[in-house]
Amino acid sequence: MASRDEPVVLVTGCSEGGIGYALARAFAAQGCVVVATSRSLGSMKSLENDSRFFLQELDVTSEETVKRSVENALAKFGRIDVLVNNAGVHLVAPLAEVPMSSVERVFETNVYGPMRLIQAVVPHMIARRKGKIVNVGSVAALAPGPWAGVYTASKAALHALTDTIRLELHSFNISVINVVPGAVKSNLGNTSLANYHRMAEWKFYKPFEASIRSRTNISQGPRSTPAEEFAKKTVALVLKKNPPAWFSYGQLSTILAILYYLPLAIRDYFYRLALKF
Repeated sequence: MASRDEPVVLVTGCSEGGIGYALARAFAAQGCVVVATSRSLGSMKSLENDSRFFLQELDVTSEETVKRSVENALAKFGRIDVLVNNAGVHLVAPLAEVPMSSVERVFETNVYGPMRLIQAVVPHMIARRKGKIVNVGSVAALAPGPWAGVYTASKAALHALTDTIRLELHSFNISVINVVPGAVKSNLGNTSLANYHRMAEWKFYKPFEASIRSRTNISQGPRSTPAEEFAKKTVALVLKKNPPAWFSYGQLSTILAILYYLPLAIRDYFYRLALKF
């Protein structure tokens, strides 16, 4: 059992090199007990000998592994104080040609995955009338551009669900925080490029292949915000007694917030100019 003063935090998508891994370490650095989860225990090997972490194999698309991991955490620590829905997948492809199986995979992970975790954890939090839920969205959902429409749509859906459940859980003293990263350094670019390479060759969009390919790692440039910096700021806010409902941080977050408020004609012109198509 964790002591009364040690928050118990469950984080999904903790593979080394990702935002979830940085968040897990940042929570641990603040004295939390961290239930670090990933589809493969091997992807979290560097955490296995650290007593601050309880490693669980969890695939957010699997109801069985979600239920088992939550039950294991409750059995070991007696509670879950904070749930961080971080696990997600990226996808770059023109909407007119993307296989529907790929669309379904993104929504299974980025939208239905967080819902599975919320529904597994919330009954326990309601019983205690205490808890925090953190959903990791994306600043790209504020001003969707070309080539990553499935990904941005999934994150926009998650933003909407977060806003709704924040109101629905308010009466139970459960805080819900929408964390919206900008361009944060992680392994997202590599996995996105790997997914891109598995796609069939484009039939209609072959002339735009260079532009489409560049979208796979646009968030991973030399000026991208380090994951550790993003995680430290996020954790500090989440652990506050009254955390904010919305937190956005990272390179490009300001410009995308500005694009959100601009007329669509100006936004469209900006993207056509910036992405050269």
